[in-house]
Amino acid sequence: MLKATCLRALPLGLILLVTAACAPLGSEPVSTPPLTLHIAHINDTHSAFDPIDGQFQAQEQRVYNQWGGHPRLLTRIEQHRQAASDHQLPFLVLHGGDAWQGTAYFKVNEGRMNADILSRMGIDAMALGNHEFDLSNAHLNTFIEYINFPVLAANIDTSNDPDLADQANLKAYTLFRFDGAEKRVITRADISQAQRQGAQVVAVFGIALDDMPSISPNVGEVIFHDMVTSAQAMVDELQELGVAHILAVTHVGNAVDVSIAAQVNGIDAIIGGHSHSLLGDFRELGLGQSARPYAERVANPNGTSFTCVVQAGEYAQAVGLLELSFDADGQLTACGGGNTVLSNAALSNAAWFSDAERQQSMPSTKANDIKQWLQNVEGFAIVDEDPALREVIDTTYREPMLAAYGAPIGSLPEPIMHVRRPGDSGSDQHGSQLAPLIAAAQFNYANSPAVQRITGLKPDFALVGAGGIRSGLEEGEIREGTITLEVLPFASPLSIVPLRGSVVRDVIEQTIIATLPDGAHAGRFPYGGQLRYTFRETDAGIDGEVTSIQLNTGTIDAPRWRDLEDNVLYNVVMNSYIATGNDGWLAVAEAQRERSDRVDLIYVDGELQTRAVARIRALEGGRLQVEYQGQGIDCSASDVACNTDATAVVSYLQQRSQAANGVLLPLSYPTVTLERVNH
Repeated sequence: MLKATCLRALPLGLILLVTAACAPLGSEPVSTPPLTLHIAHINDTHSAFDPIDGQFQAQEQRVYNQWGGHPRLLTRIEQHRQAASDHQLPFLVLHGGDAWQGTAYFKVNEGRMNADILSRMGIDAMALGNHEFDLSNAHLNTFIEYINFPVLAANIDTSNDPDLADQANLKAYTLFRFDGAEKRVITRADISQAQRQGAQVVAVFGIALDDMPSISPNVGEVIFHDMVTSAQAMVDELQELGVAHILAVTHVGNAVDVSIAAQVNGIDAIIGGHSHSLLGDFRELGLGQSARPYAERVANPNGTSFTCVVQAGEYAQAVGLLELSFDADGQLTACGGGNTVLSNAALSNAAWFSDAERQQSMPSTKANDIKQWLQNVEGFAIVDEDPALREVIDTTYREPMLAAYGAPIGSLPEPIMHVRRPGDSGSDQHGSQLAPLIAAAQFNYANSPAVQRITGLKPDFALVGAGGIRSGLEEGEIREGTITLEVLPFASPLSIVPLRGSVVRDVIEQTIIATLPDGAHAGRFPYGGQLRYTFRETDAGIDGEVTSIQLNTGTIDAPRWRDLEDNVLYNVVMNSYIATGNDGWLAVAEAQRERSDRVDLIYVDGELQTRAVARIRALEGGRLQVEYQGQGIDCSASDVACNTDATAVVSYLQQRSQAANGVLLPLSYPTVTLERVNH
């Protein structure tokens, strides 16, 4: 939606031809004093309002601490704001999108809490993330209406969407006037006066994923335009208005941000999200090093200017601070800064611990020695929570959230780790421990006699996409809500899809290849249950091949492996999101284009029922639509429960827990092996 510009309803091909006509004639960038701009930024916070248990390395000592949470983010942001004010420097706070989903807080409050908490944090603008479409456009409209900052996306058109068409707080861009550290939001009509008075004008525009309909099916009638073409058109328009300092806040992934920067002239900095990239070198803390640096300078196609690209991790664990310097002509001359992970204090109520079970509080003398050592470590800060924001969370939202978790289903003697792509976050070539367990659980559910009687199908194996799993499992008690509210919160029906072995091979190769580039969105990475495979990268970050795929014809605990055959038809269990081909699983959709024998599983009034799929239709704009043979699925109906993906896992974990005296463990063998070049 190109609100506040004359581009809103135009075909994208005409945008570049009309931008000059949209702007006042003769508006040229006006020479102003040099500018230093500081930007605090966060992204992919995913309703992580409370701290998250974590750990780091301090010399030879492993420290078990807590990271982040929104009250801690706010304290750090306010520290940066005060430092900028003390030096009379302009300051912005930007959010790279995906504030929604992630914890039980979101499931219970459906975005209302997100709007409340974020509006207390002094945010200036936010990118439109894919998870902001997870409920409905009516819910998204309510969220955008409530927050006290704009949501930005210059490459969307909402004019035909009944919920978002008239939402004035969803914009293509926003403008800020700075008189020293004093900041005001202005309109395009105010630009010339601001510059005549010697003020600095900074524009921030947004870019959303142009393949959003294939990632977030519930986008209504919103149209998404090409990211690169839209970004260049937006920059051209802003420059015609006389704006010299132009920032983009995006939710497209670090690798795509770099690609946009290399194809678009005139963006000074891209503040991103989506790939959950904690950019920087955190090896001294045992937290690894990102493949790409923080504040990477990417040359623009004109060969003279460059764009600075940043991102700040995930789940409210870190705050980035980007420092930009411009000369009197508005040219970006330097960029720097870095991300800082935010820890609780060693002697707080939730102290540091010396053991993974968090039973042994770290002695104060040892903690003080580590704190002394940390003073010389970049990228780490001990930060107290903002007490007022903590009080709001605890008094208004915490009790209903805790009540939603339900009964215990078992206990973990140690964490079961989840990463999206093997090798990330210190993991080995086998990657997530949790994803194969979830795939095995979903297979086990579909393979039970009770479910087979209803479906008429005996499953062979299961596949899951890593992005559908929103967290790992911490050591200790596991409740139903741990799975349904945290780990698998999307309430997606399970599907059983007959697919030939060649299609399974294709989808595994295609989805893995898409995740190979540094900074790529890795949510589509596949994991198997009753299936194992090896993928060998042949060209670093670009290409590779599956060298082995085998299915388990034995049990989960006593596997017997047999090679997958390309011409054999297998019944594959997966959630309906990827079974429809979303998030790059297009080979699955293509296999159902003419005809599908797939069945989807839901509960109606507590009774398990199936819905037979006729085929998958590809619609305009990249949307994929399920066409049912008879009655379809309305997950919003009060008598319908669609979250069979999660209830299957709850049922399996309950069975495993009962068989093992309440103790839950990951699978004892790997199902994924990713062989990387130079890894």
